[in-house]
Amino acid sequence: MTERTRELPMTADQDRFTAETERFRRELLAHCYRMAGSAQDAEDLVQETYLRAWRSYAGFEGRASIRSWLYKIATNVCLTAAQPRRIRVLPSGLSEHYDGPDRPPSHVGPGEVSWLEPLPDRWVADDPAATAVARESLRLALVASLQHLPARQRAIVILRDVLAFSAAETAEVLGTTTAAVKSGLQRARARLDEREPEREQLLEPADPRARALLEGYIAAFERSDPALLEQVLRTDATLEATPFREWYAGRVRCIHVLGTYVLGRPGDWRMSSTTANGQPAAAVYHRDDSGGYHPHGIVVLAPTSTGISRVVEFHDPALVVLFGPPPGSPDEAFE
Repeated sequence: MTERTRELPMTADQDRFTAETERFRRELLAHCYRMAGSAQDAEDLVQETYLRAWRSYAGFEGRASIRSWLYKIATNVCLTAAQPRRIRVLPSGLSEHYDGPDRPPSHVGPGEVSWLEPLPDRWVADDPAATAVARESLRLALVASLQHLPARQRAIVILRDVLAFSAAETAEVLGTTTAAVKSGLQRARARLDEREPEREQLLEPADPRARALLEGYIAAFERSDPALLEQVLRTDATLEATPFREWYAGRVRCIHVLGTYVLGRPGDWRMSSTTANGQPAAAVYHRDDSGGYHPHGIVVLAPTSTGISRVVEFHDPALVVLFGPPPGSPDEAFE
């Protein structure tokens, strides 16, 4: 139960409500994340979902399953929250890759863009089998593409193609007609195909090849060694990082940017492996002038059988806190 649920007055139905609804919390969190593109927003949306569900629980008559009822509430909470907000994007959602004169990446000003956030895998499943089922629908590229759909189309394609709701069930959730759902789904699929016509087959994070690519990427940073990056990046690899406007395509350009503006000296960086969006990832720490290491952000990799095809770095210390300290290390990681 969340803190907000605990604050509610206890009644005879409280235990039954918890028993019937809590088992869906993780999948509802994944649903809200797909809708909102932010792990922190998803947490708030799920809390609001459970608050509304509790308030209307006495009137739940069981004509639909408890799961469908919760998804109806959660989807409508997400749609209401989406109305005044800008969509969350990655740099690749703003423009074509940068191919101009050599210069440092430029920051996007505060408040100019709402950035997509990664999702810690541990938030959505503690069962590896369940994680595998949800993993494909949480890939970073897909979630980024979903954000470019109108909110109701986003909801339709998630309910139909990810959660396998029927057209009739989806219409019930959204308070619309089956015909409108079918039409919206067709438009949504077409727009997704335009943004990502061929979805890559990524290696699972537990695959030894994926682990080796992550370890190689971490070693390249910790040793400040561009040659190691050449061993793990594909020739057509892309590199993007928030909150920077430019993003880069091609291994040569990516390595040049990282080597010139990022890697620094051996020991400047420390990384701890994790997983995000069903992909290998690392929590990133940077050394300051006094020699101490401080949270810097999260990097998410797209591993394929021929190397890393995409690197997305989220330069936000708060995300390191969100993902939690490295397993087996003290809270003051690397100090």
